[in-house]
Amino acid sequence: MNVQNNVDLKHSTKTASDWWRGGVIYQIYPRSFQDSNGDGIGDLRGITQRLDYIAGLGVDAIWISPFFKSPMKDFGYDVSDYRAIDPMFGTMEDFQTLLDRAHGLGLRVMIDLVLSHTSDQHPWFVESRSNRENPKADWYVWADPKPDGTPPNNWLSIFGGSAWQWDTRRQQYYLHNFLTSQPDLNFHNPDVQDALLDVARFWLDMGVDGFRLDTINFYFHDAQLRDNPALPLDQRNATIAPMVNPYNHQDHLYSKSQPENIAFLERLRALTDQYDGRACLGEVGDAQRGLEIMGEYTRGDKRMHMCYAFEFLEKRRLSAEYTKHVFDQLLSKAGDAWPCWAFSNHDVQRHASRWDLDEAGIRQHAVLMMCLRGSACLYQGEELGLPEADVPFEHLQDPYGIEFWPEYKGRDGCRTPMVWAAQDEQSGFTTGAPWLPVSTAQAERAVDRMDADPQSVLNHYRRAIALRHEYPALMSGTQSDMRETGPILSFLREDDSQQVFCAFNLGDGTAHLDLPEGNWRCIAQDLGAVEAQGRVTLAPSQFCLMVREKG
Repeated sequence: MNVQNNVDLKHSTKTASDWWRGGVIYQIYPRSFQDSNGDGIGDLRGITQRLDYIAGLGVDAIWISPFFKSPMKDFGYDVSDYRAIDPMFGTMEDFQTLLDRAHGLGLRVMIDLVLSHTSDQHPWFVESRSNRENPKADWYVWADPKPDGTPPNNWLSIFGGSAWQWDTRRQQYYLHNFLTSQPDLNFHNPDVQDALLDVARFWLDMGVDGFRLDTINFYFHDAQLRDNPALPLDQRNATIAPMVNPYNHQDHLYSKSQPENIAFLERLRALTDQYDGRACLGEVGDAQRGLEIMGEYTRGDKRMHMCYAFEFLEKRRLSAEYTKHVFDQLLSKAGDAWPCWAFSNHDVQRHASRWDLDEAGIRQHAVLMMCLRGSACLYQGEELGLPEADVPFEHLQDPYGIEFWPEYKGRDGCRTPMVWAAQDEQSGFTTGAPWLPVSTAQAERAVDRMDADPQSVLNHYRRAIALRHEYPALMSGTQSDMRETGPILSFLREDDSQQVFCAFNLGDGTAHLDLPEGNWRCIAQDLGAVEAQGRVTLAPSQFCLMVREKG
């Protein structure tokens, strides 16, 4: 693969403890990235084999979705041993090899910690459910039924139905915000917090560079178990769950996002700060207060380094009006919060399909991502412009999709195997039968075909990421003067040394914009940026970037 020369230089000089601020993080879904042994499931050795490719993108770090020991009811997000590698992914030695190789290439490695819940096969839960008197009896959220035998309150699971599951051993209900096989831990118990911090310490000692923290606002529940109020119809949206899911009918005031969470996050940050150059990225899942919670969780330097909400992961396209609205809300509710933006990930439809983007739109959005204030997450295959795969019902693996089919097809369409070789039977992912079918539509955009074309989307992403690193104002500068001029979104990025003016036509028609006066220099023509002075005309998906140095 083509490893850019500027990548090695960039990584050799980027050693500061705040590498994450404005950094570009590449998400790997290990089941679907690269299979090294022919069993049809991606693994750690496969990731190691492809690290040169990832380094060649110019990103700062990788985030690897869970590879811990698990019964795989939710494909690794149901952990049965936090300190063990699931054999399907390899061994601890394989992970250490991956870590060493990544560090040798200048890549940071973040791992996905799922702390809000475990698998029902975790030894902690096995002990907890055995009776009401054991040492871990209150390590999970247990509650007696109402007098009529129904669950203790009205809380709902994101995966459908009640968030409470009856257990015959204890004659009580336990809380599960996700699958019934994913019982929620009781963070009100200090011993649970200590045990989870020990898990984080284990991986920090091994040398990981940080954590992506799954469902970070689900850690604590209301200790009084109060009912969630109904959410008015006009306030419902599909940001977190599809509209066919009754989860959207509630305002989740009590089942998540509790104030006690702040103190635990500060404990986690204090632990992380004992290690040089580590970072925590939190996932905030809240359809009504996501940006506000992001601000609470990243405020100051004692909580999370960065968080992401779902504003740019929903169905709604990034119009100038909506994007400005998001940043206005961020400014008013979250102040100086440090966001991390993503357009795609392992839980949502790929944005090329979700927003119905053509080739020009895919390219424009790549540049927009690299210009917005905050850090950036790219999901594997995003750099190829992959569309969502069409997975027939008979091949579905995702329990979420199976539950709500056909109105919601689940998450398998964004989790199909990475396409490496266009002409290979399984697109270079495996020599065996893949766990999800390889998409023929995606295979047409395989890495080998894209890599050989200097003008491909893949090489466009490489140039866009390089642009971000070339201009410090785009990495970590302030963002101001965001405007909506018809379909054109414009804003200014600035640091002590330079200003960068950015303008993007996010609409369907041609529009005009008066450019700022002064000694500006147009940049990014190799990315398709329009060169202009004074007044610019931008067709749909066109953009203009200009820089001027201070002093």
